Amino acid sequence: MSINDLLHSALNLEFLSAEEGVFLFENATTAELMYVGNALRQHHVPNNVVTWIIDRNSNTTNVCIANCKFCNFYRRPGHEESYITSIDEYKQKIDELFEFGGDQLLLQGGHHPDLGLSFYVDLFKQLKALYPTLKLHALGPPEIAHITKLEKSTHYEVLKALKEAGLDSLPGAGAEILSDRVRRLISKGKCGGQEWLDVMRAAHQLRLTTSATMMFGHIETNLERMEHLVAMREVQSEKPADAKGFLAFIPWPFQDEDTILRKLKRARNTVTGDEYVRMIAMSRIMLPNIINIQASWLTVGKQVAQLCLHAGANDFGSIMIEENVVSAAGANFRFTADGIQKAIQEAGFTPQLRNQQYEYRALPKQIRQQELDRATMVVD
Repeated sequence: MSINDLLHSALNLEFLSAEEGVFLFENATTAELMYVGNALRQHHVPNNVVTWIIDRNSNTTNVCIANCKFCNFYRRPGHEESYITSIDEYKQKIDELFEFGGDQLLLQGGHHPDLGLSFYVDLFKQLKALYPTLKLHALGPPEIAHITKLEKSTHYEVLKALKEAGLDSLPGAGAEILSDRVRRLISKGKCGGQEWLDVMRAAHQLRLTTSATMMFGHIETNLERMEHLVAMREVQSEKPADAKGFLAFIPWPFQDEDTILRKLKRARNTVTGDEYVRMIAMSRIMLPNIINIQASWLTVGKQVAQLCLHAGANDFGSIMIEENVVSAAGANFRFTADGIQKAIQEAGFTPQLRNQQYEYRALPKQIRQQELDRATMVVD
């Protein structure tokens, strides 16, 4: 294999094999990968704009029987700290979301053994009746697989019912690494890699917009990382022509603080800033059929995320009004609406608010007024 030949193939939007991806990742310089990643970003999103979103990541429940070894958030059924979020609590959270100028609730939870399809259908209908303009970016393939198992149904029928109840898009949660060797060791209670992909295939058949993710830097090999990207790419290639499929890919490093994986000395997060930038570039190189690549500032911080904007990423994600799962394992970076825009500008780009469909939104009036107030204070 030749680094130059493979990079040239990538620039021509050719699908590289997992083995070719490993060769590039292990042998190409960071500068070479960043150059090609940025060139491909400019091909897919040919402007100087970096998008961001205002949403709230809330949880239906923290009860879960999946027993993932990287998760500090979940509680077993009957635990004194277990909960199911009430409608009144949702109302408070959504009212605050709208006050901040957001319009989307990223709604996820655990594998609760008693919450089946009717619970989520009723919940989505109630939320949409109370807030007709609210966008529900909710659940994820492992939760869909869990509900399907409880109902003895199919992924397609479960997703169809949820879509009719108000589900607008399906997050790419719970992908971790799609290798079943890895999943048996870190998330044995979740669906396998093939079922995760099959849920997404069903979502695409229903024309539900989805995203794809990868949590890396624990016990996986470089080959398993690249096989993960190839699997995402193949599912995207299979989607109906009129479906958007995976609108974005978001990789982030494993957060290890107080996790069982770290306590058992099976894995630690050793991902450096350089390695994360390289993985952003490789994501762009290996996924020529997915338009948007998001930098996970929540897990890597402002400076590394800014570098990623020059390595293939074109999106900065959400200001994260609320986030409980990743933060429970040590991800503590935060942005305000003003802060995320300034970070994008400092990196040399123009910030642009978006919705989940990656359509541009005007800045809400309350944010515009806050910026005007700050400008007036500076002048005074």
